[in-house]
Amino acid sequence: MPKIGDIQLPEFPLLLAPMEDVSDPPFRALCKEQGADVVYTEFISSEGLIRDAAKSVMKLDIYEKERPVGIQIFGANLDSMLRSVEIVEKSNPDIIDINFGCPVKKVVSKNAGAGILRDIPLMVKLTEAMVKHTNLPVTVKTRLGWDNDSIKIVEVAERLQDVGIKAIAIHGRTRVQMYKGNADWKPIAQVKNNPRMHIPVFGNGDVDSPEMAVKMRDEYGLDGAMIGRASIGNPWFFNQVKHYIKTGEHMALPTMTERVSAARRHLQMSIDWKGEKLGVFETRRHYTNYFKGIPNFKEYRMKMVTSDHAADVFAAFDEVEQKFGDHVFAR
Repeated sequence: MPKIGDIQLPEFPLLLAPMEDVSDPPFRALCKEQGADVVYTEFISSEGLIRDAAKSVMKLDIYEKERPVGIQIFGANLDSMLRSVEIVEKSNPDIIDINFGCPVKKVVSKNAGAGILRDIPLMVKLTEAMVKHTNLPVTVKTRLGWDNDSIKIVEVAERLQDVGIKAIAIHGRTRVQMYKGNADWKPIAQVKNNPRMHIPVFGNGDVDSPEMAVKMRDEYGLDGAMIGRASIGNPWFFNQVKHYIKTGEHMALPTMTERVSAARRHLQMSIDWKGEKLGVFETRRHYTNYFKGIPNFKEYRMKMVTSDHAADVFAAFDEVEQKFGDHVFAR
């Protein structure tokens, strides 16, 4: 069974991907309850951390019930990354993860995230320095390469392993692809099948059904699956995959009562964490996903996303529960 450093994981673990404006403590808690084996924070700017920027610092909040939890940081300046490691260590995470995969222009333009895929020696140098600067296990999340003509992920993964990372998660797209087209897992399998590789190799990208997770395990031989977009508004996805792996059958879809309960708890945890104003505002983006696939729902959704007061949103949840109760809708 795979291990990240001394952290023992189950056979074929499911990891919650770090997602900007999604993977905050309330969402991570819900996913953990629903079967996520490892969760990661939103990615955090190393420059923001060393400047003590409030938004970056708040992302360091982690809770015991989340463990094992990884804090993900990004940047391309060696000094800033090393200083940010020292700040991150104070939050006592289980893992420090380096983001070498974010394709967003504002990150890439600073040679950070997937931008560093254009400079593999810098990527390796930065990783080696960070590994030496901490006793925590360091992992990496990256992409196949900058574009189709520069895919060297087998060599890159081996070099990163050789400087001390304890696991690698690979998104099966290049930076140029962004999130378009289909993820290609074949190069990730080539990384796993490299006889010199001995750290866990996790696949990421397009694991949007239990069947796809099983395919990643059985056809591509990967050590685990990192789940991103499929979990948004659907924290049950992790247990759905586990149920399917165990039984070969699909788990019952959540009822509307269960969906409402998750949305209600998500909002309450966000308020407890950030206060009413921010908690209400920042949870809005999740409601479209929690209540996906429900006909004639616009009226209720508008109430959820336009009110500035928690009481009004909770009242909308109550209305939805009373109207739809135990109905089950396919997403």
